[in-house]
Amino acid sequence: MTEEINFYLSEAEESMQKALQHTNVELTKIRAGRASASMVEDLKVDYYGTPTAFSQVANISAPDSRTLLIRPWEKNMIGEISKAIKASDLGLNPLTEADAVRLNIPALTEERRRELVKQAKNETESGKIRVRNIRKDVNDSLKKLQKEGTAEDAVKDAEGKVQKLTDSYIVKMDELLSKKEAEIMTI
Repeated sequence: MTEEINFYLSEAEESMQKALQHTNVELTKIRAGRASASMVEDLKVDYYGTPTAFSQVANISAPDSRTLLIRPWEKNMIGEISKAIKASDLGLNPLTEADAVRLNIPALTEERRRELVKQAKNETESGKIRVRNIRKDVNDSLKKLQKEGTAEDAVKDAEGKVQKLTDSYIVKMDELLSKKEAEIMTI
């Protein structure tokens, strides 16, 4: 096999791995009834005119499974943090204290659990689409190599490897989804 084909195969694997990691990160943001800093750390707050992530202006902790505590490093940020939480799609009501914002995470209803599973499925499907798009791009590049004179057998072999790689990452995405689905439905 040519050096270019090996390059495309390694690029494909690297890109698919990144797509898997991205999907995993997005799934961790879906709350499963348990308090997690990842639920709010990427929310943006106005910090002296600049939209800044919570994780860069405050310490976020989960003292128990139903509570998140956000302690800004500057007390004047409490109001801004509270405003940002209310404006987000989390559906949580912040309680402001002297030096922190407290979020009580309500228990999930059966209907809300189903919505979260649907959201997790949509996120996983987006990840699968990214993986399939990577496969398409690599296969297009391989076809260009074939037109430039690379042996047809080598290109067909590489396309088979790309398909196996794609299949393995689709299976990994499904495994992520089934774990998240179990987490959402059992808590």
